[in-house]
Amino acid sequence: MEEFTGIRFGADYLWHVFHPEESDWFLYSEKPAIALCIFRESHPDSQVDFAADLQYAHHFEGRDLCDDEAYRPLLEKYLIPAGSFYQKLHDPVYKEKAHYEFALVKQLQVTGFPALLLQENENRFYLVSTGYTDYETLKTRIDRLLGELSHTVI
Repeated sequence: MEEFTGIRFGADYLWHVFHPEESDWFLYSEKPAIALCIFRESHPDSQVDFAADLQYAHHFEGRDLCDDEAYRPLLEKYLIPAGSFYQKLHDPVYKEKAHYEFALVKQLQVTGFPALLLQENENRFYLVSTGYTDYETLKTRIDRLLGELSHTVI
């Protein structure tokens, strides 16, 4: 993956990958999904940045996103009050929001990540890519899809 994307994984993350029998990590996306739901409420225009920061914290810094404390540096960066965030992180309402999004992803038939969808309207989405896709291929697909949509009569 590093060769194809140019991204580098951090030593702490790689330790867990190469030492699974010694690692205490249990990878589970529920808590990061809840954190993103919480973040979206107060910073809707920065949710992609926050998601990228979550990925960096996990894959480069080697933070276990199932651990509440993994989020503290991001709370400081985005000026999110820790008390309120941690209360919401364990609130069933936010867990339900995250599970709603899991169901939506399933309904959209996303089976791999990363995935890129183009939303035409409230009810119509197009799957542009799933898994790693290089920039040129993505650009070609998006340009072609936008061209087709601009000629479609609804």
